[in-house]
Amino acid sequence: MGLEGKVALVTGSTGGIGRAIARALARQGAAIVIHGLGDPVKTERFRASLESEFGVRVVFADANLESVADAINLVQTATDLAGRVDILINNAGAVYGGPIDTHPPEKWDSVLAVNLSAPFHTIRTVLPQMRARDWGRIVNISSAYGLVGGVDRSSYIASKFGLVGLTKAVAMETAETAITCNAVCPGFVLAPHLRKRVEALAKEKSISLAAAEAEIVADVMPGGKALTPEQIAEVVAFLCSDAAAEIRGASWTVDGGWTAH
Repeated sequence: MGLEGKVALVTGSTGGIGRAIARALARQGAAIVIHGLGDPVKTERFRASLESEFGVRVVFADANLESVADAINLVQTATDLAGRVDILINNAGAVYGGPIDTHPPEKWDSVLAVNLSAPFHTIRTVLPQMRARDWGRIVNISSAYGLVGGVDRSSYIASKFGLVGLTKAVAMETAETAITCNAVCPGFVLAPHLRKRVEALAKEKSISLAAAEAEIVADVMPGGKALTPEQIAEVVAFLCSDAAAEIRGASWTVDGGWTAH
């Protein structure tokens, strides 16, 4: 599944799932353009560690994906820094929790901008160079909430359903090329946000971390255990490989049985 000679842009890759995806693609030999918010010192440390561990070029591109201009410019910045973009992973995400009747309109706009509009802009901007080389991989990180409903997450669910639809549309438009577009739909992942919830519940109820994790996820994931970022990353790496050349418009569930209910 070697990706030597390819360049991958991974949005939201300074932590959580995106960080694991960047590592998985670097392990396959791809040069990496990382992107995300966070401490600049930690970001540089991560960038340097990828280069030294995997012997690939790694650069950082800055962009606020709530901004249309920044989302459009991100692909060009990545191309200027790394020479090309062969693989686009739309991983950056935003979430807001609360009932729809008290959902602030500005939070709706923010979540939709990051989760759906930004992938639209990065995809339409990167496609011309992928078409010119007749090769490309686009993977959109949606969610199990992109396939099923839920409460108190209206903007997040709408955006993730939309991302699955965008994936299918792009896959149809590129079906006669060597460019593929697919989505990955994770369940609960033990990334920093969920880890904080688990730790807080364990402290509140004086229970173990494993028991707290099971209590949070068991209602929707039958195994009662959250996924790891690395499990998502390995599926993404496969979808970027030559073995996945005719997987098009698929929504891969990595959700511990959530959507099998």
